[in-house]
Amino acid sequence: MSDQIHEIVRVRYAAAANQAAAGTGACCGPDEGIGAGLYGALERDELPDAAVLASLGCGNPTAVADLALGERVLDLGSGGGIDVLLSAKRVGPTGRAFGLDMTDEMLSLAKRNAAASGATNVEFLKGHIEAIPLPAASIDVVISNCVVNLAADKPAVFREIARVLRPGGRIGISDIVAEDSLSPEQRAERGSYVGCIAGALSYSEFTSGLRDAGLREISLTTTHQVAEGMHSVIAKATKPMNAAAPEPTGDDLPMAVAGCGCGEGACC
Repeated sequence: MSDQIHEIVRVRYAAAANQAAAGTGACCGPDEGIGAGLYGALERDELPDAAVLASLGCGNPTAVADLALGERVLDLGSGGGIDVLLSAKRVGPTGRAFGLDMTDEMLSLAKRNAAASGATNVEFLKGHIEAIPLPAASIDVVISNCVVNLAADKPAVFREIARVLRPGGRIGISDIVAEDSLSPEQRAERGSYVGCIAGALSYSEFTSGLRDAGLREISLTTTHQVAEGMHSVIAKATKPMNAAAPEPTGDDLPMAVAGCGCGEGACC
């Protein structure tokens, strides 16, 4: 089942990447409460058009993540790179922004967008968000834009987020959740899996998933309704300072994380 979900999502977002690269845009837009319309004009002006056209999110995680200079940020399901590039500007040259995506077409588009924007502190990685290809305790902030609902194994996603966060690290995630009264079948009636509806967790499921992974100070703030009983939310949480986690070493870190410049696949 997991492989089937991955393939359905991959095909959908590969097509979206090809559309954005061709300048025709993606299928979702501000009328649905999803897409580039959720970014301010100034933010859109900072980025290549293809990055904006490829935005399929349900929020603007960089607006709520409170990024600081020098931080290392990871964007799960980075798509065309819009949130990675915005994060890279906010963390500055001493920080670094990573994007993780499973779709070759999106990764190729994101790297072209990074080159066009002149970003030198970004790196795009291929992989699934259920198995993040970064060491433990190597990231200060995890962001994501309407991607957790697409995951085949959501408890694994939450565990991986907690694993890669440093003690004291935090998340700023935009996602779609269902009211607790809606059954999975009722969620599916309101939209498809790739449309970010059928795979959405409920408020209580999302909260308990983060808590079970060891995160604390959890909050889900509703921003707007995207379908009957379905809402876009901002999820925040932190990893406790006393959380047990192995310290990363230079031997098991990608070059960019170890502070050695651009690693494999980087856009420098």
